[in-house]
Amino acid sequence: MFAVYAAEPNADAPLDSLTVGERPDPEAPEGWVKVKVSAASLNMHDIWTLRGVGIKPEQFPMILGCDGAGTLEDGTEVVLHSIIGDPDWTGDETLDPKRTLLTEKYQGAMADTIVVPARNAVPKPDGLTAVQASVMGTAWLTAYRMLFTKSGLKPGQSMLVQGASGGVSTALVQLGKAAGMQVWVTGRSEEKRALAEKLGAHRAFESGARLPGKVDAVFESVGEATWKHSMRAVRPGGAIIVCGSTSGPNPGADLQRLFFLQLRVEGSTMGTRQELADLLSFVAAAGITPEIGLEVPMEQAEEAFRTMLEGGTAGKIVLTH
Repeated sequence: MFAVYAAEPNADAPLDSLTVGERPDPEAPEGWVKVKVSAASLNMHDIWTLRGVGIKPEQFPMILGCDGAGTLEDGTEVVLHSIIGDPDWTGDETLDPKRTLLTEKYQGAMADTIVVPARNAVPKPDGLTAVQASVMGTAWLTAYRMLFTKSGLKPGQSMLVQGASGGVSTALVQLGKAAGMQVWVTGRSEEKRALAEKLGAHRAFESGARLPGKVDAVFESVGEATWKHSMRAVRPGGAIIVCGSTSGPNPGADLQRLFFLQLRVEGSTMGTRQELADLLSFVAAAGITPEIGLEVPMEQAEEAFRTMLEGGTAGKIVLTH
């Protein structure tokens, strides 16, 4: 079958490992299902796979794409939930020590067909296209869990999103606006700030700018470059919800501010199958249109990966059949 895959790990030149070609047709073990892929979206996780991060050398070749949407053999339209855990685990699968993501141990969605456990094929609401649904499984699910499970925010409260144009950030803006929050963002360029406002942000500021007031919660995925600003931006008793550290993992903690103002700092990673189902229902009911920065055929995967690696677009990048 046709597939977009990492032929081998290449830490220094990841795109040199990117291959568009043929791979064996997958077989579905008992309890697993085949999904004919309609669309798959890119994540930085795919670049890490090409570099060999989080994957053993013997796992290559690895088909890329931990997010996607398609149809079951009976015609049911589904969205992929990319966390595959221990079948005996109960509770929040993001806490399962044996969990793995598609493309870490199991082949990904950038192919004609993917096989996943039956529970990982989540029914797609009618209100979403396959392209829109294909971006939900990682960035949007991460944003949903940060906002609705972790932050404790209520409609009418204020939130600051650090970084205006990434997949998680644009999702937070759109979800926060739809949920009735007062949404502020920071962005490094006028273009990125304008995009955030187009998506529903009430105010957009330059990175590190002095804000007109304190917010109830800050959503952090940048790390070292924005951490001090995040700590200053949140009100006493407020929260900072962290899902990443793209600029570096070791920010100055500012512990005196943390304990004196009784701030809450909480980590958040991905989301559960139920949260994905709830996210899909919310997006469809609210009429949210996810921001798609680039949509190209799978045959043009190199263009899509190069665009993401160079930061050449805002919103999500999607490969289609």
